[in-house]
Amino acid sequence: MRRSAGTAGIAVAGETSHAEHLAAVRAGQIGSMHSWELVTAVDGPGTRLTVFLAGCPLRCLYCHNPDTLKMKDGEPVAVETLLSRVRRYLPVFRATGGGLTVSGGEPLMQPAFLGRLLRGAKEMGVHTTIDTSGFLGAHASEALLDDLDLVLLDVKSGLPETYRRTTGRDLQPTLDFSRRLAERGTAMWIRFVLVPGLTDAYDNVEAVADHVATLATVQRVEVLPFHQMGRDKWDRLGMTYELGDTPAPEPELVERVRGQFRERELSVY
Repeated sequence: MRRSAGTAGIAVAGETSHAEHLAAVRAGQIGSMHSWELVTAVDGPGTRLTVFLAGCPLRCLYCHNPDTLKMKDGEPVAVETLLSRVRRYLPVFRATGGGLTVSGGEPLMQPAFLGRLLRGAKEMGVHTTIDTSGFLGAHASEALLDDLDLVLLDVKSGLPETYRRTTGRDLQPTLDFSRRLAERGTAMWIRFVLVPGLTDAYDNVEAVADHVATLATVQRVEVLPFHQMGRDKWDRLGMTYELGDTPAPEPELVERVRGQFRERELSVY
């Protein structure tokens, strides 16, 4: 279940001079936010307050939130304003085993703001999660990672050439970040979007599964079938959508891919 609120109920930061605004952004006191949702059984355990930050370095062909790609298109929000919203839901989190998930866009585009948000949540005893591609994993300090209970890591391809075709970027930073998380004992849920004709090649899935099987802290793998739900957003933004004729994967294909992960004794959803 998702209950979307856009930015409703979250006050934007008051107007300041350009210099003061930049200083607050650099200090992590103000971030660029797209929206928030209250979700159940999505984005981590229990009921989650999922905050979507604006800005992403990837240009995934199947992105279903293209309106989050640019930081300048988000709303300026003070970290204390978001933490007040987290505090409001403490009874829900305690009852359901839920917490805070920071998504995007790419949350590691705003590491100072993200770090303050996670620190404030942990001081309240809240379970914390980020949803990330890992491409900007080098932006995550050890202190930031110390305040994370779970990382939802989107591994979009196992072959470098397919990754570049899918995202416009290099695969290696994601692999490096996943190893760093595993070595420090950070729990991970791996997410893989299955797109017919793009990410579904047997060898590509094998490469993802081979890598994930080496990561001792992976708790589950989620194979997410491609859908066309974001297409209208691309149209509204005047962006070229290359996957307009791509169908959702057939159930047999989804099961084949899930089986490739299960062969490595991974828990698959």
